[in-house]
Formats: sequence, C-alpha cells, structure tokens
Amino acid sequence: MTHQCTSSSHICTYSPCRRRTAHPCSGLVRALQLAVTVVCFCTPFTMSIVEGVGNCGLNQLNKFEKLSWRLSIRDPGSKKRVRWLQARRIFSPCPNLRIPNRFLREGHYAPPARSGHRCVADNANLYVFGGYNPDFDDAGGSENEDYPLFRELWRFHFATATWQQLRTEGYMPTELASMSAVMHGNNLLVFGGTGIPFGENNGNDVHVCNIHYKRWNLLNCRGQKPNRIYGQAMVIINGYLYVFGGTTGYFYSTDLHRLDLSTRIWVHLKPKNAPTDLPEERYRHELIHAYNLETNCWERIVTKPHEKIGYPAARRCHSCVQVKDEVFICGGYNGEQILSDLWKISLQTYQWSRLPALMPEPAYFHCAAITPAGCMYVHGGVVNLSENRRTGSLYKVWLVVPSLLELTLERLLKAYPRLPQLSSLQLHSLGLTHSLIQRLK
Repeated sequence: MTHQCTSSSHICTYSPCRRRTAHPCSGLVRALQLAVTVVCFCTPFTMSIVEGVGNCGLNQLNKFEKLSWRLSIRDPGSKKRVRWLQARRIFSPCPNLRIPNRFLREGHYAPPARSGHRCVADNANLYVFGGYNPDFDDAGGSENEDYPLFRELWRFHFATATWQQLRTEGYMPTELASMSAVMHGNNLLVFGGTGIPFGENNGNDVHVCNIHYKRWNLLNCRGQKPNRIYGQAMVIINGYLYVFGGTTGYFYSTDLHRLDLSTRIWVHLKPKNAPTDLPEERYRHELIHAYNLETNCWERIVTKPHEKIGYPAARRCHSCVQVKDEVFICGGYNGEQILSDLWKISLQTYQWSRLPALMPEPAYFHCAAITPAGCMYVHGGVVNLSENRRTGSLYKVWLVVPSLLELTLERLLKAYPRLPQLSSLQLHSLGLTHSLIQRLK
C-alpha cells in the first residue's frame, strides 16, 4: 500500500518546554499526527505503532455500516424569522399563502424517507437534495406547494454525525426528482429533473448553490440547451459539464450536450458514429459505453465477467460512483426484485468483480456519493415493492483501504465525540492542521 503526502498535510508542532496540562485526547491526537507523518517517514518503528490502526482499515473494507446520528442544536434564527413562523401557524390554512422553502422544516432532525433524490460529498459533509415520497404524512399535503416532493437541502456532518437542513437564500429548483447533481469546488450544480406530474414539469436549467455562502443562483446560459429532461447522466471534465441521455417522460434520448462553465455556452455534440453505433435510449444512465473526448466517437467496451458469477444482473435505478480507475454500482431493481449487491469494474482491465459487501437494506431509486478518501455513503430509496415504502437510512462503506489519517481520525472521534466542540484555537494547540480543523467544524 502506498501513500502520498502533500505540504498541506504536515502537522504543526509546539514547544515541549512550555508547561501545560495534557488534554485527555492528546494521545490520540499524537497518533493522528503520526498517521500523517508516517506516510513521509515510513520506518519499521513507526509502522509497528500504527499497525493496529492499519489492521482496522482492512477490517472496514467492503462492509456496510448503518449510521446513527445525534440531535443537532438548531439556531432559532432572527426575530424576523420567528415572527414569520408565528404568522405561518396563524395563516397556514390559507391556500394562497406561499411558504418560502428556504426556511427549516420544523420538528425534523434528519431527512424524511425519500427516493429520486441526489447526494454529493466532500471530505467533511454529505449533501442531500430533493426527493419524492407520496406517503410522507408530515409533508403538509395541499398546504405544501411542493408536496409530495422535498424542496430542501440537507447536510450530514461526518465528524459530529449530525444532520442539518440548510437555510439557503436565492431560488431553489422546483424540479426535485431524478435531477443530476455534482460538486465543483464549493458549488453544488443541479441540472434538469422533474416535478409533479412527472414528465410534465421538467427542467433544463443549471442551478448553482454555493455551500459556503448557502445561496442559490441560476446559471444564465446560451447556446443549444438540452431538452427539458430528467434521469440523465452528468459529469464535469476539464471545466466542461457533459449531459447525456435522460427522458422527457414520453421518449428517451441519446443526445449529448456540453456546457463550457467559463463561457456558459451549451453545445450539442454530434458524435461521428453511424446511427446504428450509438448507445440505445434508456432512463437513468450508468454508462458502459465510452465517449472519447478527443475523437468525438462512442466506443463499445468489451468487459470481462466475474470468473464464477459472470456479469452483474440487468438492473435500473441503481447508484454508480467512481474511485480513480474503478467504478462501483450498488443496488437497483431488475423488474422482479430489489437488489443489494455491490459490483466493481476496473477501467484499466475492464474486469468485473463482485464485492463481498451487501446492502443491509436492498434499495433502488436511492442515492450514493463518494468522499475524496474513498468512502461511499448511501441514503434513502425504495425498499419495499408491495408497499412502495421508502427509507431514510444512511449507510457507509469503504471502497478502498482507508488511509492511516482517516482511520486515526475516526478512532479519535469515536473515543472523544465532543472533540469538534473545542474551539479552533484549542484544536490548533493540540497540533491539528488547518485542513483537519475545517473537517471538524
């Protein structure tokens, strides 16, 4: 196993001659420092110290873990918002009152069960946007203009294991099911999707939410915009946003569009392939066909089956994430049953492998996101066919062997869950770097 070390990962040191009372978690913090330092100075001595932590990493690989969360402390907000909430209670029976969705859903400390939503992740948080649940009684019925959709953005903070519904400003999208979402720096980009009724209220705009400032903006674009679709595939490569496929609700598409994020100009790409050599129309693409950016051609990839099991079962409404040169698919629906398996394909050898992990709760129409460290989070989805029941459960699974830094940080937080409550100055005095402190806050 190899490790990389960047200058941003170095731990600050402090003078040992200054007398101070050791913090209860200082031992594990020193282990965290060692986990960062050992990647640069690997010796038999240092490796023996962290061997126990490293063995934990192998034990965590390809095992789903159901996450529980703690109640977060909510800021009641300004007096203006308090007055608004009071007015809402008084006038809520009025059908003409439009309730701004930028305010928090009262009485909920985690996202209600849903499907058709999207999630993205950075190294500190999981963000969950939108979704659909026709059986959610607390959605407000006719008093909620978005029912049975969820016009809301939630954040799950890994360090504190707490959910928070973000109070955002600006215009939040109204197409809240089967849209596409990606992270680009500090910005959440959302494209397309559908509202109620499905297929009759589709979108083709790009909405951007700066997660730092918690503000939505509509990206004013020119050029050949995609049709109003949902269920499309989307990815950002070298400053370009690519959108492929999807459905209008009445027909399926194989159109490929590219948005230059610097000029904000859409281009309808027309591959050089013959019409019979293009990918077939489908809904919710998780693609095996490969589009070559340089030749402007679709390529058919011949993959290698698992030596005993063969290929993954045909499915739809599954999740798909990528870690470097490996792509993982999880769950889904094959027309008869909900699936729980986890598969991997190498983009170097095109070899399929079925991983030993199984979803504790088979699901489809769920969402999944991968952290930069290689941990996949799976949330929500439909889990019962006969009752069409949805879940709000959150799971995580390591798809790569966690680094020593990640393992030690996890052990530190399990041993001292109140560590994030320390001030940034206190955390810095313990020897944590600025990047680690940001993950705790």
